[in-house]
Amino acid sequence: MKGMHFVRPIFVQITPLIVSAWLACPALNFSIHAQVSTEQEIVVAATPPPYEIPSAYGAPAAFSQSRFSPLTNAYVLPSGEIYSSVIYELDDVHYRLPDNHWTLETEMGLPYRFNIAVESDIQHYDGITQASTVSFEGRYAFADWNKIPLNPTIFAEYKIAIGDILHDEGAPTPGKKFGPEGFDKSQPIPDGYEVRLLLSEDFFDRIEWALNGFLEQEIAGDRGREWGIAQSIVTPIHLFPAAAPPPPPPDHKNVQTKNVQPVAGTAVPSEDFKVGVEFQFRSFSDKFSRGSPYNSFVIGPTASWRLTSRFRLDASPLFGVNHKSPIMQLFVVASYLWGPGGPGKEVGGEAPASTRNR
Repeated sequence: MKGMHFVRPIFVQITPLIVSAWLACPALNFSIHAQVSTEQEIVVAATPPPYEIPSAYGAPAAFSQSRFSPLTNAYVLPSGEIYSSVIYELDDVHYRLPDNHWTLETEMGLPYRFNIAVESDIQHYDGITQASTVSFEGRYAFADWNKIPLNPTIFAEYKIAIGDILHDEGAPTPGKKFGPEGFDKSQPIPDGYEVRLLLSEDFFDRIEWALNGFLEQEIAGDRGREWGIAQSIVTPIHLFPAAAPPPPPPDHKNVQTKNVQPVAGTAVPSEDFKVGVEFQFRSFSDKFSRGSPYNSFVIGPTASWRLTSRFRLDASPLFGVNHKSPIMQLFVVASYLWGPGGPGKEVGGEAPASTRNR
């Protein structure tokens, strides 16, 4: 009994301490969580939405789409990608009617930096519409992007003739030169081959450049020969700013995310629209005029508009600089890129397409 009297006073004394500690635990727990949520604020960096243009061996998308501009090609397609285009070309030349061409082109990327392609040309001139040529092409890049300066790529093409020669191929000539009957349109177009050296590079993430040197040789008829240089340079015009992605949903299990703050200035403007300038020098001769070739030079603006991630429109009006050059050459190109693509691929800018020959 004496022991019981001794225990009861001690129990009575410590009971208020136990109750106070039990009541203080929730308040202490809330204070700790409040401190963690205040100190651990999530910062989300705004990034542009992923385009669906895959990279060709590390190259920006502008150099991974077969055609770079209406006058130039650049580098190669990614393996497995397919490039399709419809190209319209109008040639307005002194002393003769305008010449119209429609070209259907399909190109496929293969492993190890190889491409193969096929294209067919339909011509309309002086009331005559014909299928003029079918071409088979191959392309090879010597190394992955930026492993070799200017990223050299070689191009080879063989053209199978189908139609007839509808007008003179040399310097613009008055019709009276061909006599009262005019130009003989019954001569078949000869087969031929073409080789090109393609150089391309991007500078300061703002300037995109491509240069092609080419040589084309007919293997029959008057053995016409053409060589020249084409060059294009474009830059993006930031008309359509890319929206920052939405913040992640709050996670109440760990920390509060109501104070999420995007980092200012990290949204990258869209490059859907690009403009630039391009020119082409050509020298043509046949077996009768090797010593006095027909030289021409055209120059003008180019513009590219990417309507969707894979569909693009291009236009280039080019103007001659002397009486032997065409008055104007107009190129309008609609192109589409097929293939896997999607997020996770290397991406970059956009750029224009190309003509039937350059």
